[in-house]
Amino acid sequence: MPAGVFVDRTPDIALIGAPPASLAAARRSTRLIFLVAGTGMSTWAPMVPYAKARLGLDDAQLGLALLVFGGASMVSMPFVGWLAHRLGNRTLIVASGLLMCLALPALAFVTSVAALIATLFYFGVMLGAVDVAMNAHAVDVERMDGGRLMSGFHGLFSLGGLAGAAVMSGLLALGMPLTPAATLVAVLLLALVLWLRAGLLDDAPTASHAHRPKLGMPHALAWLLGLLCFVSFLAEGAMLDWSAVFMRDFRGVPEASAGFGYAGFSVAMAAGRFAGDRLVGRHGPAWALRIGGCLAAVGFLIVAGVPSAAAALGGFVLIGIGASNIVPVLFSAAGRLPGTPPAIAIATATTLGYVGLLIGPALIGFVAHASSLPIAFGGVAALLVLVSLSARIVQR
Repeated sequence: MPAGVFVDRTPDIALIGAPPASLAAARRSTRLIFLVAGTGMSTWAPMVPYAKARLGLDDAQLGLALLVFGGASMVSMPFVGWLAHRLGNRTLIVASGLLMCLALPALAFVTSVAALIATLFYFGVMLGAVDVAMNAHAVDVERMDGGRLMSGFHGLFSLGGLAGAAVMSGLLALGMPLTPAATLVAVLLLALVLWLRAGLLDDAPTASHAHRPKLGMPHALAWLLGLLCFVSFLAEGAMLDWSAVFMRDFRGVPEASAGFGYAGFSVAMAAGRFAGDRLVGRHGPAWALRIGGCLAAVGFLIVAGVPSAAAALGGFVLIGIGASNIVPVLFSAAGRLPGTPPAIAIATATTLGYVGLLIGPALIGFVAHASSLPIAFGGVAALLVLVSLSARIVQR
């Protein structure tokens, strides 16, 4: 076997603790927790302008608060990986999922900047905990199933991201006050977490199962997978923060319509993830990483190099399709690394991914200031080519 190639060593999946729930129930519950996480995160988005107006924040203050939210998720993840290994993914999913939901109504009525920052820090930590534990749990379910499920799980997260923002915006548009609307969404998500709990795999360690892998430094390949996640999350951050600016400033699209580029990217990414399990199962994870990286790179080059708004929209869609399965494949590979508990490896990859999501847009801004935004997009394309060339790391 060539050096540096990831080998899928599927262990005996008789999980620790009580007899596991049925595979069908485990798949369903895993899908639902991904949906809950995506919905909970995106429910905050329509609340941001309300928080800014209520507290009289300027752009710099709001930016700092939002940075705390993402930073809290990132810095908590290594500890969360250790906690998931000690307590079990099921325990951490349920506890952090319930606590995450409680942040939503709190965010609707905080009355000071300090309270907002503290609540966003708490929200970010809980969301980070759910993120690590649910991905580690998804690896176990995928191994039990014997097929490819991770892209579909992440597709539900993307669907939740669309649903949370849409539902919250709809409630507010119908005239419901902010706090009751946030509370209603939180109660629905709380009920969903309590309902899905029974289907999660009981992987809590017990005294009779002392063979649980010992903790140590993550496998070297976990760090490399994390660097590839960094690039993919950087590309997603570029779409979130810079796509509308690009469409307005470089393609002459009116400000009111500039967001269609990101909308096309988001829908394409969700669709690509729902189709991803079948494609990855048929062609293999290395193929998905190779083709996905190339498609996303070509999309960035089209956006940057073809002076047409329609071509740019097509490029954004291509980026969404190409990037859709990169992170699911990388997370699945991280969770299967030999000698490293899945929660630890996934925490490593996720932490580096969040670094890309947080600082990536700022790096693009620095490059754009020194040259231009199209050139910065070309640099992202070059990084995605490197992801494509690294595809053998996830070869089965």
